[in-house]
Amino acid sequence: MVLDSQIPGQVELVRRASELVPVLRSHATWTEENRRLHEESVEALTAAGVFKLRLPRRYGGYERDTRTLVEVAAELARGDGSTAWTASVYGIAGWMACMFPDEVQDEVFSTPDVRVCGTLSPSGMAIPTDGGLVLNGKWGFITGAWHSQWQVVVAVTPVDGGHQPILGMVPMSELQIVDDWHTSGLSGTGSVTTVARDVFLPAERVLSMGAVLAGQYGSAHHADSPVYRTPLLPTAAASSVGAVVGMAKAAMDAFLERLPGRGITYTGYASQAEAPVTHFQVAEAALLIDEAEFHARRLASQVDGKGIDGSAWTLAERVRARADMGRVCQLAKQAVDVLNTAGGGSSIHRSVPIQRIARDVQAVNLHALMHPNTNMELYGRILCGQDPNTLYI
Repeated sequence: MVLDSQIPGQVELVRRASELVPVLRSHATWTEENRRLHEESVEALTAAGVFKLRLPRRYGGYERDTRTLVEVAAELARGDGSTAWTASVYGIAGWMACMFPDEVQDEVFSTPDVRVCGTLSPSGMAIPTDGGLVLNGKWGFITGAWHSQWQVVVAVTPVDGGHQPILGMVPMSELQIVDDWHTSGLSGTGSVTTVARDVFLPAERVLSMGAVLAGQYGSAHHADSPVYRTPLLPTAAASSVGAVVGMAKAAMDAFLERLPGRGITYTGYASQAEAPVTHFQVAEAALLIDEAEFHARRLASQVDGKGIDGSAWTLAERVRARADMGRVCQLAKQAVDVLNTAGGGSSIHRSVPIQRIARDVQAVNLHALMHPNTNMELYGRILCGQDPNTLYI
């Protein structure tokens, strides 16, 4: 158990994340080319306590609020988007592990700084057997699988002539990794495919997905915790957006670092910094980043506030959480696009960070749960009095 006096505050944790930026930047090219996090980056994140942010205090974690996750991830992304995204996913999946019965948590969190990966796609089949289920299937886009000890899986199991989705906790040692992550963006996240072949899943490591989406979790210890009694989808949404805001801030950093001494080729401007078009571009990007940060912080504040007061989430609030997440992605991409366009022809070299940032933020905008158009349509449906067309709220 970690005492309150031993828990670093938000300012301290953000400071630690900021100090990691040079290390993460130095490994960013290697991370992208090798399609996974650099070991020194993982070690640096561990030493800074990043993997403790969502771990329960009784297991040596910090049990921090969502706003802290947003601010820390935004700083990490100024060093490398893939690293920040992976750290955020670990925070989400580690939080999901806290929904399981306490005896399961005792097993999962027996590893210090444990890293849990996962997905919400029900792409496996779990057949009942004595004492549990036999799991077969494969799951794609498993961010951070290479450095994880456990995976949260979603599968379907036969029930009364039909099927129902379940959530399970599986050791990575019982899964196979398919090295198939060859992508244009977020390449360094190592979001490979994992495969289960006749893996036994004990009954205690299984939760009903329907119960989870309804906020009915299996942990007695965390039943009254402000951090662990919030709904899954809004919590995951709020835990994702910090990295996206940070990618946009990284684009601004990269642009301003290259600005001194640059001209605008084939024009009379010997200094790009003196050109009015540059002033408009930088101002527009800065305001877009501010607006993205507003939505990220509003979302995190709502998750934290409702976790503290224990009030029920309305349908409109759940859907707006998706809308806020989508808006962060949209605004961040717009900011990066403006800065990338202003970067000039030389910025297409792979040694220039902004081209990697642009690919990373584009990849985020294509994520099924974060896609701005999908989330905006969902929000509009609710505002127009229609029922949602998804269970993922």
